[in-house]
Amino acid sequence: QVQVAESGGGLVQAGGSLRLSCTASGLTFDSYSMGWFRQAPGKEREGVACITWNGDNIVYADSVQGRFTISRDNGKNRLYLQMDSLKPEDTAIYYCVSVPCDQLGTSYDVYDDWGQGTQVTVAS
Repeated sequence: QVQVAESGGGLVQAGGSLRLSCTASGLTFDSYSMGWFRQAPGKEREGVACITWNGDNIVYADSVQGRFTISRDNGKNRLYLQMDSLKPEDTAIYYCVSVPCDQLGTSYDVYDDWGQGTQVTVAS
């Protein structure tokens, strides 16, 4: 069974930065694309960023392009999301997941084993 543990969230002022981390187990990590999704209160879950197994292809949502950077360390089974120039609208619970990158534009409802996520709150 795939398990993920997200960390690194917190409260930050607008314009600030956070770095999220995710440790995955129960899968051959370096064989899968990995991504970050987020869900704000009252809103649908949305894809934020995705990276292929070897990092050769990276996709970002338009809303975070140029501000967020996704990366991975296959030796440590870890996924990262560096978030800079944060805005209040980035406030959400952030989840990491094994996901085909062509699903980034969806809410990926076909998957039902999401982790606990990590809360990011950006104050204006």
